[in-house]
Amino acid sequence: MTWLVTGAAGMLGTDLVDRLRAGGHDVVAASRADLDLCAPGAARDAVRRIRPSVVVNCAAWTAVDDAEAHEKAALAVNGTAVGALAEACADGGAALVQISTDYVLDGRSTVPCPEDAPAAPVNAYGRTKLAGERAALAAPRGYVVRTAWLYGAHGPNFVRTMARLAAERDTVQVVDDQHGQPTWTGALAEQIIALVRAGARPGVYHGTAAGATTWYGLAREVFTLLGLDPERVRPAATADFPRPAPRPAYSVLGHDRWAEAGLKPMPHWRDSLHEAWPTLL
Repeated sequence: MTWLVTGAAGMLGTDLVDRLRAGGHDVVAASRADLDLCAPGAARDAVRRIRPSVVVNCAAWTAVDDAEAHEKAALAVNGTAVGALAEACADGGAALVQISTDYVLDGRSTVPCPEDAPAAPVNAYGRTKLAGERAALAAPRGYVVRTAWLYGAHGPNFVRTMARLAAERDTVQVVDDQHGQPTWTGALAEQIIALVRAGARPGVYHGTAAGATTWYGLAREVFTLLGLDPERVRPAATADFPRPAPRPAYSVLGHDRWAEAGLKPMPHWRDSLHEAWPTLL
């Protein structure tokens, strides 16, 4: 079985490629420099040449605020390019795993959102990612793995930012009215591999850690792991930090479909953070 990982130089893509290789899998790692999915015919040519059994698309426009002003450009990456990749996978008989986001939901729930919750994005980024979801699910073997609040060893992220600010400031103000599931890219990479190897039914799966917290709660855990006083983290409201793109207030996702596939959901966010910690700083 040959895996093609697009966006392979990113935080999730790097961890996924590393774990596939460590597991003895045949994997082709394609960064944007290797494969620009927005180039006409690029997806079709790559799939024909590599003949993968599985394509995991980690390539994405992830600049949430910039997407508000450049939605057409974001859609080209997050929607149109995914459509071309889905067609290429369908023609080549490959499974497609499209990485998506909690931002396709409106964030108004107060309980974990199931995989079949109605999509209702509140910003341009979410709209473009929803277009990619629909394109992937139109493929005969299309999977969508929604994730959120990612951190890892191979890219900028909230955990590293908090560690830096802890060294620079006496106190840090952090939003305490957005709820979500901090998710380690290493754990998510392993979950994606397990999903494919299990031969799970195509569809939507929520690839986030168990449990839930706020950005404030996550920051306090980071300070604790640094051996610092978590009281140096002060709670703030989203309104205190105005951004061009609105953020979902509640990004906690349910994980029922993993059981249907005979797989365990991902570990609790705090357990994963502690396991990942030695690799993050």
